[in-house]
Amino acid sequence: MYKRRLIPILFFRNGWMVRSQQFKIHQIIGDPYSHVERMKEWDVDELVILDISTDQNITHNRKDYKIKPVENILELIRKLSIESHMPLTFGGNIKNINDIETIICNGADKVAINTITNTNPNIITESAKIFGRQAIVSSIDYKIVEGKAIAFSDKGRIMLEEDPIELGKRLEGLGAGEILLQSIDNDGEARGYNYEIINNLVDSVSIPVIACSGAGNKFHILDCFNKTRAEAIAAGNIFHFTENAYPIFKAFLKINRSDIR
Repeated sequence: MYKRRLIPILFFRNGWMVRSQQFKIHQIIGDPYSHVERMKEWDVDELVILDISTDQNITHNRKDYKIKPVENILELIRKLSIESHMPLTFGGNIKNINDIETIICNGADKVAINTITNTNPNIITESAKIFGRQAIVSSIDYKIVEGKAIAFSDKGRIMLEEDPIELGKRLEGLGAGEILLQSIDNDGEARGYNYEIINNLVDSVSIPVIACSGAGNKFHILDCFNKTRAEAIAAGNIFHFTENAYPIFKAFLKINRSDIR
């Protein structure tokens, strides 16, 4: 029996870890090193870090917060790869194959790519040949527009002409080894996952699908494992609270299912 995965996601923006909501609201929740340290202490099986930085500077309002923002995220990746043994997927602001090579050479096991695939889809094929298909994760962001699921790129700002299912099949054909599926509508809303879209994508591709966006409690994650055929379920904001610690969720899932890694 293959084992299904529970994966924490950290959102990095302009030097800080942030809480994301519908790809628009980003609340600073602390310095990246402390959050990575927590993931190490929790002994997570796998971690995804998404760089959603922009050209706009952001600041926090806490006068007691003396830690400076991280200016070089490659240092964060190196620290994580050296000091822990968890597989790492890193994505965000990737513009070419050289960026992919740099990220992998600094310790990431996989690279998640999104926006660049719309202007240069061959980057998937080329990078899969160089680094192996298993190292290339295609990220699909979508939202419901007039009752239909539509894919978006550029941090949810550009609407594409494909739905996430069509896009997923095309990305698999180009050489993607895995798909990270994120719902813009459900991001940070803590109201559960979109089971229908997840299953439609899983049924349309043969590569693993990581379902993300919507976890508000451990039952949402269990329901997603129960009601979808996604190989992995990811969650971000929920793991920023100690009462929602990864080990607690993992133990809960293993009690209720026999196929959890």
